Amino acid sequence: MISIRPISDLRNRFSEIEKEVSSNNKPIIFTTNGRASMVTMSFDKFSKMAHLDYIERALDEADAYAESHAEKLTHKDVFSKIKAKVNG
Repeated sequence: MISIRPISDLRNRFSEIEKEVSSNNKPIIFTTNGRASMVTMSFDKFSKMAHLDYIERALDEADAYAESHAEKLTHKDVFSKIKAKVNG
């Protein structure tokens, strides 16, 4: 379950929050005047999210490229080229 705390806890209970974030690997939402204002999470969780975002953007870019170019490659063609680059 996501934890929701007032922003003042970040200043007053930093050590407790740091332990909570690292132990349960779930984000904490901080509020200001009853409204969500920021989120904190472990670096591991952030890294995974950033990596997934990178992959999603790369796939979107590939889709856009495929729509704007007439050349179509088969699965075999694509992976043959990748294997050739990896294996030298």
